[in-house]
Amino acid sequence: MRKGRAREARPFDEGRFQVGRTMYLAIDFGGTRTRAGWFSAELALLRRAEAPSQTEEPPEAVIARIIGLARSVVPTGEMPAAIGICGPGAQAYTGIILNARTLPGWERVPLAEPISAAFGGAPTFMENDANLAALAEYHFGAAQGCDPAVYLTVSTGIGGGAVIGGRLFTGWHGLAIEPGHIPFVMPDGRVLDLELLASGTAIGRLARERLAATDTPSTLRDLARVDGRAVGEAAQRGDALARALIEEAGRWLGLGLVTLAHLFNPQAIVLGGSVATLGDLILQPAREQLAAHLIDPAFNDPDLLRLAALGDDVCLTGAALHARARLQEARPAS
Repeated sequence: MRKGRAREARPFDEGRFQVGRTMYLAIDFGGTRTRAGWFSAELALLRRAEAPSQTEEPPEAVIARIIGLARSVVPTGEMPAAIGICGPGAQAYTGIILNARTLPGWERVPLAEPISAAFGGAPTFMENDANLAALAEYHFGAAQGCDPAVYLTVSTGIGGGAVIGGRLFTGWHGLAIEPGHIPFVMPDGRVLDLELLASGTAIGRLARERLAATDTPSTLRDLARVDGRAVGEAAQRGDALARALIEEAGRWLGLGLVTLAHLFNPQAIVLGGSVATLGDLILQPAREQLAAHLIDPAFNDPDLLRLAALGDDVCLTGAALHARARLQEARPAS
């Protein structure tokens, strides 16, 4: 049991936990996309669905849509033994959305409770999305056998998780590993964090600012919407401005990785999320920063930096893994 963090104070109820059931429902709720998966007892993904999160709508409407998406993967007549939810924000483990930068306007919004109620009160366990991705990559993905293992998701925002000694490390209050908030001082004196410099959201914002401030030719000028995805796609097609923006984000990302390497001396740093799928466009400048700024080459194993192996389903897998583990912890010893 993790010290220093609140946990659901639920008495064991044989009927509620439905010991005979062995299937797990997993939900990955992010600022851009929501995914749902139906998993076997062995954590094989049997059914899957996804849809845009549309978080600009009121939370009640978004949660209703999450529940509908989740119901679409649960076979008729079946109910989950437990539900695992990946949620944004460092305090996702509370089951409530708190202080999640990727969800502006969502303050103290319960998520685990209404989802549990929609599935007959099934025990529901929510955790930070990047923490669960770290757990999944450690058990099933690119970080298998690595200790310590650090995971970063670089997408709408930047989150992270760490597995040390085979266990998820979450710190005193359950808030540990928030690499997106490593601060950097800009030449003008402003303090910006890594998420504001290297996330998909940041890349889109920086592109719009650069387009407005310069007359640099770019195919991005022909687009009605310029976001991180559009910049990444343009960079892959060879657009010079888009490539420069991705390389700039990669340099900032690399400096963040230097900090993590110095703190954890990890055996593996696994990168996931939509921005990481740009591959060497963003990873090469990051590797250059690692090589230039690590204080000892021993920190920088040739296999240190790895791409996530579980793709878009990493958080779903982590949520199912977490739900199964927490359910087993909650059951009384026979």
